[in-house]
Amino acid sequence: MRIISTVPSITELLFDLGLDEEVVGITKFCVHPDLWYRNKTRIGGTKNLKLDVIRQLNPDLIIANKEENTKEDIEALDDFEIVLTDIKKLEDNYGLIENVAYLCNRKEKGHQLSTQFENAIESLRQDSFARGVYFIWKKPFMSVGSDTYIHSIMNLMGIENALKDQQRYPALSEEDIYRLNIDLALFSSEPFPFKARDISDFEANNPNTRAFLVDGEFFSWYGSRLIKMKEYGIQLSNELRKALS
Repeated sequence: MRIISTVPSITELLFDLGLDEEVVGITKFCVHPDLWYRNKTRIGGTKNLKLDVIRQLNPDLIIANKEENTKEDIEALDDFEIVLTDIKKLEDNYGLIENVAYLCNRKEKGHQLSTQFENAIESLRQDSFARGVYFIWKKPFMSVGSDTYIHSIMNLMGIENALKDQQRYPALSEEDIYRLNIDLALFSSEPFPFKARDISDFEANNPNTRAFLVDGEFFSWYGSRLIKMKEYGIQLSNELRKALS
């Protein structure tokens, strides 16, 4: 079987399912595992797939994502078998793991990963203790609404999303942020690479809000990433609670 992944987190899942020989192409953003990143054929970026390279690889299966990839690229590849995923909440991830494992003849391993994912969720589950916003972009500031995987992770960690009444990725002015009167502001390491200076600038303008730089992979990578970052999540939760106590 020849498989192409157009999504970084799904590439990592395929590796964890033991599909080293089967995966023949990945994007330039598929950084995990490093061995694949350095050795697998690159098929462009998630938003600009190299269709000619994909055709040359002649895959039996392409695994894509409704949000990560463009409609035009996916439609241009409709002569291949494509699984188009759409992950908006924690529960969707169980279906992703099980379905991909089934399609790639790794059903037993998929069940093992699903169990590990469930255990990680239970280890991370917290009662609500703060109200916050998660930033993914700057100029303009952009955050997340309730129909995102990130929103589900925030809830799991005990952080009420102050934008839970909004959808997708709302843009916010500095005045909007101030009026939200939040306890926490989480600045992601990706897709915008926020730095320590962004944290200090924000806290200077919002003295009643604690700001933290967080690992974007923990909050936004579905698949098997949460399993590997369980300890990070527990440590982060403890740090946030301590900062607000």
